[in-house]
Amino acid sequence: MTLAEPTPNLASVIVPPAGVNRLFVAGTHAGYRQHAATFGPLPLARIGTPFITTLEASGLTGRGGAGFPAWRKLAATEAARAASPWRGSAVVIANGAEGEPRSLKDETLLQNAPHLVIDGLLVMAAVVSASKVYLYTTAGSLPFVRAALDERADARHILLREAPETFISGEASAVANAIENGVALPTDRIVRLSESGVKKRPTLVQNVETLAHVALIARFGARWFGGVGSDRDPGTRLVTVSGDVQNEQVLEVAGDTSVREILAACGTVPADVSAVLVSGYHGAWVPAEQLDLRLSDAGLSGLGAQPGAGILFVLGSKRCGIVATAEIVEYLASQSAGQCGPCMFGLPAIADLFVQVARGRASRRAVTELQRLTKSVVGRGSCHHPDGTSRLVLSALSVFSADLQRHQSGQCIAGRTTNRAS
Repeated sequence: MTLAEPTPNLASVIVPPAGVNRLFVAGTHAGYRQHAATFGPLPLARIGTPFITTLEASGLTGRGGAGFPAWRKLAATEAARAASPWRGSAVVIANGAEGEPRSLKDETLLQNAPHLVIDGLLVMAAVVSASKVYLYTTAGSLPFVRAALDERADARHILLREAPETFISGEASAVANAIENGVALPTDRIVRLSESGVKKRPTLVQNVETLAHVALIARFGARWFGGVGSDRDPGTRLVTVSGDVQNEQVLEVAGDTSVREILAACGTVPADVSAVLVSGYHGAWVPAEQLDLRLSDAGLSGLGAQPGAGILFVLGSKRCGIVATAEIVEYLASQSAGQCGPCMFGLPAIADLFVQVARGRASRRAVTELQRLTKSVVGRGSCHHPDGTSRLVLSALSVFSADLQRHQSGQCIAGRTTNRAS
């Protein structure tokens, strides 16, 4: 295949995307020529450490889960590289592992707009003068990324690595571990990757959606990025809507959009909704009466949740939240890295108790023990897996308290008869 070079003269006719449709405006499965014609050339020659200030002004936060300001991770990596040259040059990794089962956004992005992700990766690598650049994703997305890399001459140095399809494979330290050692397991979370990551080098791991936004900010600036959304949640984000909906889909929405508005865009009627799990399996439940909450840090703070990876899992009005959560907690316990006590022993014990609750076999004393055990693992794991699981459990016990009482009396909202505990 002939390698395509950017065409600088396109810059004079390029119009920045208007409205909410930004990331996919070049069309589905856009090739490099269509990508360049839509967005214009990537101004890599002008990219340097001043871009950190631009990124800060944009207000972009990470789209992979934690929602950390994108500029802070970039600045920390560059500062570590500059302060400790003996550690070696920096490493930059695009994280497209998407271990969260309810998320489809990264897969959708890599299969339809891979060049934006590649652009953002090149920008970040340029800022920190990276000598090693990786794109880490699952087997299903690798062919699309490989084809995109084959189309361009400026990305031949990007190395592809396959991510296993496990829940924890996308955790930042697990990503670095997979790149260096081929094992996608988290490592000590006390050590900052920006200071010592792959082969002890300053390492920057960014979600692929974050990088796609970076590519647009590098072209059109911070003010353009904040032209939609709100001051507290600027720009757009990708949201995966799944569960009890007519069609599971990925939407690009403005920052600070309410959960209700997103569901309406999918044709979901609020009367048919019992609750919505936001931020995925490490998130929290939003009850039906609170659907007007905004999908932003500020909007979800009262629930102890974040937008995270932009996941809305809809629980229908005829389904039981206790049963649904029990199934998720069992899955999360099975996804333990097996590297610390809270994961090896705490999560299976929590899952076992929760299943007993769901089956109506747990006494009120057992529910109290479930709450105690769940709180006891918070902050004690080698990674954040126990913390996220605890958040989900405590949220379910609170939001579905009425369901919990039904289970203890021998009934379930879904019409099941449970074995009443003595």
